[in-house]
Amino acid sequence: MAVSERRGLARRSPAEWRQPLLLLLLLGGCSGRIHRLALTGEKRADIPLNSFGFYANGSLEVDLSLLRLGLQETEEKDPLVGFSLTRVRSGSIRPYSTRNPHDCPLQKNSSNLLVLFLINTKDLRVQVRKYGEQKKLFISPGLLPEVPSEPVTPKVDSGTTAVLDKTKSKPTVSQGDQQGLSGKDKELVLGLGHLNNSYNFSFHVVIGSRAEEGQYNLNFHNCYNSKPGREQPFDITVMIREKNPEGFLSAAEIPLFKLYMVMSAFFLAAGIFWVSVLCKNTYNVFKIHWLMAALAFTKSISLLFRSINYYFINSQGHPIEGLAVMHYITHLLKGALLFITIALIGSGWAFVKYVLSDKEKKIFGIVIPLQVLANVAYIVIESREEGASDYMLWKEILFLVDLICCGAILFPVVWSIRHLQDASGTDGKVAVNLAKLKLFRHYYIMVICYVYFTRVIAILLQVAVPFQWQWLYQLLVEGSTLAFFVLTGYKFQPAGDNPYLQLPQEDEEDTQMEQM
Repeated sequence: MAVSERRGLARRSPAEWRQPLLLLLLLGGCSGRIHRLALTGEKRADIPLNSFGFYANGSLEVDLSLLRLGLQETEEKDPLVGFSLTRVRSGSIRPYSTRNPHDCPLQKNSSNLLVLFLINTKDLRVQVRKYGEQKKLFISPGLLPEVPSEPVTPKVDSGTTAVLDKTKSKPTVSQGDQQGLSGKDKELVLGLGHLNNSYNFSFHVVIGSRAEEGQYNLNFHNCYNSKPGREQPFDITVMIREKNPEGFLSAAEIPLFKLYMVMSAFFLAAGIFWVSVLCKNTYNVFKIHWLMAALAFTKSISLLFRSINYYFINSQGHPIEGLAVMHYITHLLKGALLFITIALIGSGWAFVKYVLSDKEKKIFGIVIPLQVLANVAYIVIESREEGASDYMLWKEILFLVDLICCGAILFPVVWSIRHLQDASGTDGKVAVNLAKLKLFRHYYIMVICYVYFTRVIAILLQVAVPFQWQWLYQLLVEGSTLAFFVLTGYKFQPAGDNPYLQLPQEDEEDTQMEQM
């Protein structure tokens, strides 16, 4: 969230603060692909700023407007503060996730490292060190123009040095200070501004050819804090702007606008077809059938707003606030309706019985609050920058809560299967109960496959495929969800010969309730 947005929240009246917490989170919004991160009193040694998939002619702009370090900055000879730009095969894997937390990435060469920006506060300069054969990765001081009048031609930085003119606000490029190097091994040096005990500089990177395309991670490192017992708070304010030739979306996100629009149409068509089926079989329609229809329409609207959200992010670099709010609201409703519908069908409510047992009521008492928490965690993650201190915390909360909900919705199905097994040979309707038992077992397998494909297989696919094909993760998730909706509607459609809809007599129903 931008600093100006946070100040706006602080000026709100007490009456406005009485609004629900969820609406506050929704109105906060996210800054899209133009990121602004302001951290105060930060103690982390490594801060993952962002991950982005670049195509050829894509650009990365970084404006460090404020960096205020502690007194330890003058104790070391080598620079221990700076940025690192790395390229990985998958955007979900961080190159520093398995390294020793006490090692400094700025002092060790790694096969993943491409560029290091070493901030030297003594000499007021930023050393740029390249690793590997990156012939078409152009680095220059300053930012690219907002609306360039002509195509931006990257400058070859080999053998040049950017030195800060103390009388000017922008760095100038000169041929001095070659540091004893020659040819292509000469280092690029950027000017470092110093004002009111804080440092600032900016640079931009242009992906010059297809050989340099890939998933890039930008990290900030303060290796003074990697040493035990020497952690010291620091302040940092940084703006990051990433762009591909087609817009502000990452390579893996460019197809999402069309994908979500198409899937929204599919869910809308499924919902309309389901309503037509309900209108033709009014005698066997129950309340849960209409709940299933509401779920399909809510899912369609949620995907529609998400598609529009990505369209504006791609064109403007940030979403439209009102559309983002609608997307979050429909996403919350969709998540709650999905798990409630699965649990109700698994428990046999409205089909076989009209009253939930005490155990099933406890499951609903757990699933519904957890789903609200999971959606709040999702909204917080969407509205926070990746480098924020609590970003990983909310991401772990979302993952844990989602697993708990997926496990909890299986209990009503298991209890119904066990009840049908016990009652199959006691109430005189063995054939009907066996048919219901078979149907419940099929539904149990369907739920397991749905959870497995959307939570396990999809994540493995995201890790395995190249950076530009990671949108297949969303395709698998939405395709699995659509298939699950269609199969559930087919299994529990309002038909007279459906064994699930053959209600027992009142005395048999009372006996079954006592047994459960």
